[in-house]
Amino acid sequence: MSVDQIPVKVHRCRFVSYLPAAITALAFPPLPLPSPKGKTRATSPLKFPHLAIGRANGNIELAEWSNDNPTDQAPQAWVVSKTLPGPYPSKVDTLTFTLRHSESLSPGDVPTLNDLRLFSTGGGSELLEWDLARGCVRRSINSNGGAVWSVSANPKSTIIALGCEDGSIQLLSTENDELSHLRKLGKVKSRLLSIAWGPPVLRNTHRSAETTPKSDGSSDDENDDWSDGWLVTGCADSSIRQWDFSTGRVTNRLTTDKTRGERTLVWSVCVLGDGTIVSGDSMGIVKFWDSRTCTQLSTFQAHGADVLCLCTSPEGNTVYSSGVDQKIVQFTNVGGPASPSKSRWIQASSRRMHSHDVRSLAIWPPFTPLPPSHQHKFPVNLAPILVSGGLDMSVVLTPAAIPSSTTVSKVTNPLSTSVVATFEDSYHRKMGYSTGFSGTGRVKVARKKRLVLSAQDQSINLWRIFDRDTRHADAQSPTEGEAGLEGWQKILEMDLIAQSNIVSCDVSDDGRWIAVSDWYEVKLFRLTFTPSEDMNVTRVKDFGAVLKDSTPGGSSSSVGATVLSFTPDSQKLVVCTSESSFVAIFHLPQDDTSLPRPLRIFDHHRLRNVSPNKSSNTGGATDTGGRDVDMNDLSDEDIPASKQLSVIPTITRAAISQDCQWFVDSDEMKRVYVYNLDSLQYHCVLPTFPYPIQALSFDPSDHSTLVIGLANNTIHIFNVESRTFPDWSLPLCSNLPKRFTHLHDPILGLTFDPVPSKDGSRKALFWGFTWICSVKLDSPAGWGGFSKKRRREHKTTPNGMSQPHADVGKVQVDVPAEDTYSQTQQKNFTVLTHYRPLLFVDFLDRGEMIVVERPLVDIMSTMPPAFFKQKYGSS
Repeated sequence: MSVDQIPVKVHRCRFVSYLPAAITALAFPPLPLPSPKGKTRATSPLKFPHLAIGRANGNIELAEWSNDNPTDQAPQAWVVSKTLPGPYPSKVDTLTFTLRHSESLSPGDVPTLNDLRLFSTGGGSELLEWDLARGCVRRSINSNGGAVWSVSANPKSTIIALGCEDGSIQLLSTENDELSHLRKLGKVKSRLLSIAWGPPVLRNTHRSAETTPKSDGSSDDENDDWSDGWLVTGCADSSIRQWDFSTGRVTNRLTTDKTRGERTLVWSVCVLGDGTIVSGDSMGIVKFWDSRTCTQLSTFQAHGADVLCLCTSPEGNTVYSSGVDQKIVQFTNVGGPASPSKSRWIQASSRRMHSHDVRSLAIWPPFTPLPPSHQHKFPVNLAPILVSGGLDMSVVLTPAAIPSSTTVSKVTNPLSTSVVATFEDSYHRKMGYSTGFSGTGRVKVARKKRLVLSAQDQSINLWRIFDRDTRHADAQSPTEGEAGLEGWQKILEMDLIAQSNIVSCDVSDDGRWIAVSDWYEVKLFRLTFTPSEDMNVTRVKDFGAVLKDSTPGGSSSSVGATVLSFTPDSQKLVVCTSESSFVAIFHLPQDDTSLPRPLRIFDHHRLRNVSPNKSSNTGGATDTGGRDVDMNDLSDEDIPASKQLSVIPTITRAAISQDCQWFVDSDEMKRVYVYNLDSLQYHCVLPTFPYPIQALSFDPSDHSTLVIGLANNTIHIFNVESRTFPDWSLPLCSNLPKRFTHLHDPILGLTFDPVPSKDGSRKALFWGFTWICSVKLDSPAGWGGFSKKRRREHKTTPNGMSQPHADVGKVQVDVPAEDTYSQTQQKNFTVLTHYRPLLFVDFLDRGEMIVVERPLVDIMSTMPPAFFKQKYGSS
């Protein structure tokens, strides 16, 4: 491999046996109910909210949209910004969002994480509520009805209905930010596999003008005029039952088809605004039912196996189904409001975008089962996005506009995958799976010792990478010789006992230390190598107690870490605690008997943003130009309550300079703090960035230069010594080529060659899930190096940037002597795409790079075969 015409030795590592967890649940936040008075009208385009992704290992990922403007395309779409680590062992079967205070939101508002509550189940009898700020389980409640098979929240977000093993519906109240049992609806002799709420009804309350106001002077909230009418459940006895909410009794029983006398399992149900019930069962049949007459409207043998999930379009006139046969089928209502008597459902199209079972479907904007007169109205010029996930571990995003909307106006594809935005013809895209916490990786490298560390849910593995030039000479025994021929050797495999899945890990450069943490406890291990390269592992058992005692308030509870980082000289360990967001710096002993010694504790992530420069939601950090972004020094002594944040953000990423002087970290509020490790003092804070921070790294050729990569593939360069965005970086950061910023995978990391180049150029290596890009930071962006054709028709601007021009013969082009456009600019932004999918990219030594891949074929080989049904005699 060569990067910018410089040969680089590449270790293409595929031995890392990382196995991502299957996707078992997806959820979008609900929208507030519209006012029962007044007419609904088309709202402005809604912002894209967080997407919750539940996985089979118990983790829940919160993905954030990578663009603030809903009308602009976001090629990176949703980017994982936070992970809620699941208790071990556990899994996620269902995910449900509810509104915390629905009365405080207007119908056009999109709820943020502060406005939401998240609930999940994992196959047992417990319903878990997650603390979205702290990242852990907030509370749990028993269903009192056995295992929970299905969960659904009412449109008002005040009640959660649980379909239980014993055949009862347990209702839980979520009002006043509480979670308590409300009552139980009936009981039948069947498991309730799926559940959904019917459309709410308007209360028959006629208030006269002489109505006496309440004693407290307040009036009834408009949302209180909506009341819950009925529920529907899919059962395991070949039936669908309709329940009256007020009486708690079964009012109707709808019977599905059977095969050879076997019971049919109704895995999924949903309700449309006009009361139509949609069901999907284990025979692969999707049925539409009239809830008033209890008759079948339409029946479709759409799937070859079980239908596991259903989803309704924002307008309620399209339904999507999917399941074991990997196919997503679209059903559309034709005829419409103009002729209700002639409306009917048809199977419009189908697509297969997954390799294994599809477990969950979700769509944004979400559908709310409301009467047609009060249904939400959404702009037709922006395509909805259908999200699907299953056993193949990748989230698939598909534009889902219906063909009739494209005839009215031009429909924008928010994903920019194609010009076409309809479900049948548009191009879908897959989100890359991340290996670690909050979209980071759990693969680390010890450069001096040539070690690779990888962490799974409850285990860690360590490999040694042999030098290609000396590995044959080092091979003494047959075992070592065989490993030497492969170029690598596994030297450690260790299973850990932890309360949750592993959150972070790191290995020191000299190979003497390994630090691993879950959400509740940090474990430190000391590695000892014998002259024959055998290794002994010893745990520093008292390190957890030292961390507790040194952390304010940590002595009363366990202390875990979201970020663990050793300094390049292997003398210090930086621990960013999980729930309290303290930054603790420890000195590592040289002998084998002493304990790590705490040096300093920083608490700046717990403070309010005190930067003098206000954050910008549009321009980002580069709006400050070369201005000084210094701030008054913060004291890490006792903080007054008025200066503390009500919600403590989680620290997600960190970086240390090669000279071990500077340490920088970022949190989920997009704030970046800089500390001086030599003086153990806080240094400065950067302006708040508009998008999540994906990568941080220091330039080894200039230890004070910090490079930052954001979720929308923009780059920012900051000098921590002078506290400024240097002028030399502005031409590059403000003119990034679209082919780089529009890559469909966000930046996952960036690295530098540890030995600076001889020509003194600043070269950074950015990488994403499917690409690696080499960038010269001190050169203009130019054409990005993506076009193979040499562009001759251009002119230069005063800042040295080139611009295309139609007629060169009429323009005198003055190229400065130092501007080598044809040689320098076309070499910048060199992209490689033949390494994929990527888990980690870094340098081991000068001109020696390690690329960790996890091919999808290797992952699929560990899974059971996908469903396949041979059809004979079909044309």
